[in-house]
Amino acid sequence: MNDEKTWTVLVVEDEPDGQVVLSELLEFSNITTQTVGTGEAALRKLEENTFHGAVIDLALPGMDGFTLLQNIRQHSNPAVANLPCVAVTAYHTSVIKRQALDSGFNGYVPKPIDRRLLIQELRRVIEPG
Repeated sequence: MNDEKTWTVLVVEDEPDGQVVLSELLEFSNITTQTVGTGEAALRKLEENTFHGAVIDLALPGMDGFTLLQNIRQHSNPAVANLPCVAVTAYHTSVIKRQALDSGFNGYVPKPIDRRLLIQELRRVIEPG
């Protein structure tokens, strides 16, 4: 079983303050992070590195979080295509949550981020069973 202290998580968040908050919340739990601001940069990072999971903002400029997830799920590398992904959004509604989960996100956390909920969701999707 993995320990979150050994996880590396990709944070995809376009707002600089949001990048800092998410990274610090995860690093407080001893989770290593790499942060990018766009979906395109996330896809490049996924080609270069191995991650245990990703936290993806739904409202990214250009390629939004839903489109990024679609690109991840269609990737030729199974390690990328099956990457556990948690959606985050400030535009939380039950409809958005259902849409995120139905589109293939493994987990969902509304903003403002509750650290315990985020870690709980990551643990649930990275270590199923």
